[in-house]
Amino acid sequence: MAHTDYSVDIVIPVLNEEQQLEQSVLALRDFLQASCPYRWQIVVADNGSTDGTPQICHDLRSRFPGEVDFERLEQRGRGRALRTAWLKSNADVLCYMDVDLSTNLRALPPLLAALIHSDYSLGTGSRLMHGAIVTRQWKREMISRAYNFLIRLLFWHRFRDAQCGFKAITRQAAHELIPTVRDNEWFFDTELLLKAEKRGYRIFEVPVEWIEDLGTTVKIVKTAWQDIKGLVRVRLGG
Repeated sequence: MAHTDYSVDIVIPVLNEEQQLEQSVLALRDFLQASCPYRWQIVVADNGSTDGTPQICHDLRSRFPGEVDFERLEQRGRGRALRTAWLKSNADVLCYMDVDLSTNLRALPPLLAALIHSDYSLGTGSRLMHGAIVTRQWKREMISRAYNFLIRLLFWHRFRDAQCGFKAITRQAAHELIPTVRDNEWFFDTELLLKAEKRGYRIFEVPVEWIEDLGTTVKIVKTAWQDIKGLVRVRLGG
């Protein structure tokens, strides 16, 4: 039975994802219909695509009115896409996940329940908690673990995995925290979590099953360097 008093927006930030966008949205829609007890909407946040992604977004919205919507941004940046879509939303809980659905969707119901039925303000999937099942190349595994170890050295934070593309936040916390987050790209996740914890927000972590998308276009070394610069900025109070 649906808990119609609560609403959830699931945002998928995309950039030139014409190959897998429709398949992923349909898979997510099927899962939500079967397993989400709240009112829900999928929002595709297209940040600057130049392929067929915008047309696919239009088509999906036309096929599933009220269930699928999209936000078009001309400027790129995953953080910018999330900032825009989340701050425009009227849903009680705002989520996001990567378009490749690398994180098994079974982790979504406990993530939502923690924010709706408990006093957590943010939730994040963790690939580093006991119980997580992760399949990825050793290079990405080592970079991820080194990055999260560096965060711990600098901040002594409680959360374990800053970068898992599977997060949720209450609308109130989003409106309070997002204006304090300066990054508009990949570091957005980490900065959001660090500033939330510093301000005393409770963060729920759920161990996830995660399988690397070997076709990802993320430039690992460049992204890692940008993240390190972001950590230094936040550590110095920026």
